[in-house]
Amino acid sequence: MSMKWVSVPLLIQLSCYFSSGSCGKVLVWPTEYSHWLNMKTILDELVQRGHEVTVLASSISILVDPNKSSTIKFEVYPTSLTKNDYKNTITRVINLWTHAPKDSFWFQTFDMMKWDQFYSEVLGRPTTLLETMGKAEMWPIRTYWDFEYPRPLLPNFDFVGGLHCKPAKALSKEMEDFVQSSGENGIVVFSLGSMVSDMTEERVNVIASALAQIPQKVLWRFNGKKPDTLGPNTRLYKWIPQNDLLGHPKTKAFITHGGTNGIYEAIYHGIPMVGLPLFADQPDNMAHMKTKGVAISLDYHTMSSTDLLNAVKTVIHNPLYKENAMKLSEIQHDQPMKPLDRAAFWIEFVMRHKGAKHLRVAAHDLNWFQYYSLDVIGFLLACVATVIFTVTKCCLFFFQKFAKTERKGKKD
Repeated sequence: MSMKWVSVPLLIQLSCYFSSGSCGKVLVWPTEYSHWLNMKTILDELVQRGHEVTVLASSISILVDPNKSSTIKFEVYPTSLTKNDYKNTITRVINLWTHAPKDSFWFQTFDMMKWDQFYSEVLGRPTTLLETMGKAEMWPIRTYWDFEYPRPLLPNFDFVGGLHCKPAKALSKEMEDFVQSSGENGIVVFSLGSMVSDMTEERVNVIASALAQIPQKVLWRFNGKKPDTLGPNTRLYKWIPQNDLLGHPKTKAFITHGGTNGIYEAIYHGIPMVGLPLFADQPDNMAHMKTKGVAISLDYHTMSSTDLLNAVKTVIHNPLYKENAMKLSEIQHDQPMKPLDRAAFWIEFVMRHKGAKHLRVAAHDLNWFQYYSLDVIGFLLACVATVIFTVTKCCLFFFQKFAKTERKGKKD
């Protein structure tokens, strides 16, 4: 199960009902970083539609800011950790994910027994995290068919990838001047997301050395020590307006860690990518983009400056990458309903009908014996065993009959 399947939509806990009017109440338990950005986009849309949204936020939340002016209501609950403790814990988990074997799964780092115990204590009865997840009425998935491979899906799954994407806005004067100074060569946008900050000096210099050798100007989101090999064509920013830069006509390529949000902004604006996936669903995301012909994926830990340099040059100068990126962009834009409207519709659908039981597969209610069809397999094995037994008995009977007849004939 990749991370995108258990992200934003899974953690929207709908405690909803309709009052005498047409609006409902939504209770939200959010996660952090990019997942919160997706969730907040949905929540802002629900508020605009007249719904009352309440967010449960911890006192150590990083991006969920209850003090910021908002039409969303926040209920802050205290925790025993400090914000620094929380950040350090997240950093340790990220480092564990980043250095885990490539053939392992990110969720193997979680102690599921502790989660099962937690859910059992809260609900007051024996249960598991997976059982609770299985009770979700609807699963809005933050990808779309421009990203996914064709396959059958259950009726309570709906793709809403790119719901946060929007047309590019104007850049600040300082940033626009730098972009325009690139001339016909254009710019390269580089970001490893909001969760990655602990990069070794050696890796940073490898990357900076490669970027210094391209004619494009580079805008790099980086919050660390300035690399010794940083070229004059590269500027470092603690934060960049990523969507606005990707939508700029001078943008030629996007170097990304492979997060779903960044990938969809690149798809939305038709920008080819160079992927440096680190953990969780990122390697899988970049594998999808590589298959679609819009990206080259490199191993962050082992790549050389030459590898990165050649990858950037390839996606910029090989027209197939841009053509394929524009094809995905056209698919993303050509939908009967915008992803955000579709996400809001299904949330409201669940609210209007007090759930969506008619769309939920009965497999969630089966025990393990039924789920794996062990009863059916047992019955079929019994049938096969009966047939084999019957055929064997018949063969033995006729053999014995024939043997007796033959012995009797010899005596006569």
